Amino acid sequence: MGLRKLALLGAAIASAGVIVATAAQAQNEQFIPGLVYRTGAYAPNGIPFADGVRDYITMLNERDGGINGVKITFEECETGYATDRGVECYERLKGKGPTGAAYFSPLSTGITFALTEKAPGDKVPLITMGYGRSESRDGAVFEWNFPLLGTYWTAANVAVQHIAKEIGGLDKLKGKKIALLYHDSPYGKEPIAALEAMSKKYGFEFLPIPVPAPGSEQKSQWLQIRQQRPDYVLLWGWGVMNSAAVTEAGNVNYPRDKMIGVWWSGAEPDVVPAGDKGAGYKALMLQHPAGKSAVYADLEKYVIGPGKSLAKPDEIGSVLYNRGLINSMLGTESIRTAMAKFGNKPMTGEQVRWGIEHLDLTADRIKQLGFEGMIGPIKVSCSDHEGTRLSRVHQWDGKKWNVISDWYTADDSILAPMVKETAAKYATEKKITPRDCSKES
Repeated sequence: MGLRKLALLGAAIASAGVIVATAAQAQNEQFIPGLVYRTGAYAPNGIPFADGVRDYITMLNERDGGINGVKITFEECETGYATDRGVECYERLKGKGPTGAAYFSPLSTGITFALTEKAPGDKVPLITMGYGRSESRDGAVFEWNFPLLGTYWTAANVAVQHIAKEIGGLDKLKGKKIALLYHDSPYGKEPIAALEAMSKKYGFEFLPIPVPAPGSEQKSQWLQIRQQRPDYVLLWGWGVMNSAAVTEAGNVNYPRDKMIGVWWSGAEPDVVPAGDKGAGYKALMLQHPAGKSAVYADLEKYVIGPGKSLAKPDEIGSVLYNRGLINSMLGTESIRTAMAKFGNKPMTGEQVRWGIEHLDLTADRIKQLGFEGMIGPIKVSCSDHEGTRLSRVHQWDGKKWNVISDWYTADDSILAPMVKETAAKYATEKKITPRDCSKES
């Protein structure tokens, strides 16, 4: 054989070796999909969240080589916040990677409703952090849904608690009028049942006011508010609807300090476009504030500094960027929890589901991860897929968010019976036999 043929043969063998190594490497990868909306009416809110999600995963790969030596592969799919596109993304990505998708974070209550029907058959868990179906905290019925850190019923209860504190107690709610300005979608409608229950219990008048998507036009709704003169307005908006609401409140001279947004209506894109009219506006917090916790040292070293982040400088440390970081931290810690039981290898969706259900983040572990001051401990179980029911309130001073309340814990004497009744009804409709959580381990 001539030298040229030997060289070609050697090159072919070397090439085959690379292919084998690459294939072997691919078998040791954990695939995490990202449903995002970087375009459309909701992009100002969707982009910073998506960048936070992506940057935390990038940091784990760059700093640690992934999770316990298993590299994370990540792929985004643009939904535009549309349910049909979200389902298409799910179908396209659920089987990727050697073990399929680890979990999905739909970032849309509408998409969550649709995927709730699909996830059990596909055995892929849904992390719906701070959104989704409120009754899905009942893991006996909703085995694959995890509304970690807070549901909309938790949010509604905390908002009413804060109003009561401002006016001098729960007994002072009687005779008051509380309006809900809400995105006319499954998301916006979620708190209605809880607010109706509390209006009966405490004696306040509840005034629901829907806003058609995307919510940029609200003059008729604010005319109604000016005529009805509610004592408080709760804002359940998303994207451009939030800044439009704050702006219109200013236009009709409704006091912004009598407005309280849900945690998806309490970020920088919701108030900055309103200019001076945003000052005084309040919103719930999904526990965490804006600002930079200890995890940012490694984000700067491994992701932001080397230019591996898509985030704009003024976005880093913002409310929604931080929320994206937390979303990825909870997901990857769930994978780490699963690996402790099943081994350091790519986890299946079913194994990750077990990991989420056994997630137990202590204060010490949160500090180790660099998230001290961002969230408190969270412990998930078969019977409790929410894991915690804590929230705070922050207020926009025209330039920054300031935390203005202590921690509130949602009142489970109101919420737990609602969860049980609604979950049981869902189980009957869908012919689901609830799990016996006393036998789960």
